[in-house]
Amino acid sequence: MYGEAIDELDKRILELLLQDSRRSTRSIAKALNKPVSTVHDRIKRLEKKGVIKGYTVVLDEKALGYQIKALILINVVGRHIEEVENDLSRYENVLTVLDITGEFDVAVIAVFHSMDELDRFVKTLLKHPYIRQTRTSIAFRTVKSEVNPPL
Repeated sequence: MYGEAIDELDKRILELLLQDSRRSTRSIAKALNKPVSTVHDRIKRLEKKGVIKGYTVVLDEKALGYQIKALILINVVGRHIEEVENDLSRYENVLTVLDITGEFDVAVIAVFHSMDELDRFVKTLLKHPYIRQTRTSIAFRTVKSEVNPPL
């Protein structure tokens, strides 16, 4: 199922949905000069194949009061990596948890309202019995942030 090729019509439909996921099937069909039924069937097939995982909104972190975005690299006791990753995933301010190779085992991207909030978070992490060490970097600005891979 995964890895199957999508054709040009699928790509064009996806491009329009990426611009506005609320766009109606009828509007997409009109823009592509295709029958509504064809576009509807294509979208349903893309959903069934798992290419389209859902529809969402994109929120502005700063507008919600998150002033700090941090990259936190974490060393974990080896056999507990997945357990720690699952624990980290439960924090609402954690946006991304990555299982990585190299000097560190896990990378976390998280947002915070203040430095105090970040400080408390890191100190909480260091109390975790399976976290050995953290290294935190703060992003000055986001140059590029994409949720979706290229078509």
